[in-house]
Amino acid sequence: MESHRAPLAERMRPKSLDTYVGQKHLVGEEAVLRAAVLTGNIHSMIFWGPPGVGKTTLAQIIATHLKRPFYALSAIQSGVKDIREVIDKAKSQSFFGANLPVLFIDEIHRFSKAQQDSLLGAVEKGIVTLVGATTENPSFEVIPALLSRAQVYLMKPLEREDLEQLLNDAISKDDVLKKQNIDLQETEALLRVSGGDARKLLNALEVVASSLPADAPFITNTWVMKVIQQNLAIYDKNGEQHYDIISAFIKSIRGSDPNAGVYWLARMLEGGEDPLFIARRLVILASEDIGNANPNAFLLANSCFSAVHSVGMPESRIILSQCVTYLASSPKSNAAYMAIGSAQELVRSTGNLPVPLHLRNSPTQMMEDIGYGKDYNYAHNNAGNFADQEYMPDRIQGNRLYTPGNNPRENELRNYLKKCWDDKYGY
Repeated sequence: MESHRAPLAERMRPKSLDTYVGQKHLVGEEAVLRAAVLTGNIHSMIFWGPPGVGKTTLAQIIATHLKRPFYALSAIQSGVKDIREVIDKAKSQSFFGANLPVLFIDEIHRFSKAQQDSLLGAVEKGIVTLVGATTENPSFEVIPALLSRAQVYLMKPLEREDLEQLLNDAISKDDVLKKQNIDLQETEALLRVSGGDARKLLNALEVVASSLPADAPFITNTWVMKVIQQNLAIYDKNGEQHYDIISAFIKSIRGSDPNAGVYWLARMLEGGEDPLFIARRLVILASEDIGNANPNAFLLANSCFSAVHSVGMPESRIILSQCVTYLASSPKSNAAYMAIGSAQELVRSTGNLPVPLHLRNSPTQMMEDIGYGKDYNYAHNNAGNFADQEYMPDRIQGNRLYTPGNNPRENELRNYLKKCWDDKYGY
């Protein structure tokens, strides 16, 4: 294979809405974004979704369809100076809004407040139409002034049929692959290693295709796994290990291994991962995997996030290391995580059950007259600050949703709850 040839994912990048795969809720027939593009009535927007679902491609298609100049910046590599240079070029190319350039910002969540502020004026004045791409919730990472001027579109993970269409299109339409007469006998392994990421899927297909013998160009699950394990770095060359490494990181801390936890932390930091992304995951983990086994874990994780936000790198690596090693060394419990899951499932299965009358608020005399709040027993008026009364809707009385974990702290909670409720909830 010639070294100068573009990667398969680039060769197969769609050029129009009709050849674009996935995101039918946005660009399918009569979908809102498709209608906006076809009428030319587009606005600044932010695409929020996982990697490899077509954010960059869709931005390019929009610019191409509208015959507008297209500028692209990466939040990892670009600074305020780069932004101003692009805006100056946009000003020189814009004639009364008729040729309004599209400015695509990849990973816009990594832009600092100052960088985002430098975009604001150009967006407000209509010098550029901003299209941002992010894998993070823009409500947390994009400044309110910029967010208010952009429509957020949720990009969904690609469906199995979308991914299989990409594979079949590549094999039948790509100038290189179609010469091999590839027989795609099984797809499960390719889909699994892609993780729903189209770019990763096509990179993997390209590696597998290059290994096929000319007399037996059959793609099977066994062959895929054999080739991919030998060429992991090749199909992952664009940094697509992001989610694999964060998974190993979280599982190491959950597994109480501070050594592995800090190793994966270092891997992420050395790879240029956003420290705030890491800190945010630690806050979630502190509740999901430690919870009431050690409530201080959540406090430390939350403080870690605030400190990383204010201190920045390189010093934040020390703060993150302290938090990682503490959380990994802490007793574990997923009881709170399981409790809310069970509660939500109960709500879905039972619907909107009425609130018992004695628990209802009675701000008016009429409500009080019909029994709202009647016979409510104020807990603090009782010994031990506990009132033995019903707090659940009648239909689901006695349902235990929270089961304390088997650790010293939650065993104390279990004993307290058993003392309060006796055998009602089976504590």
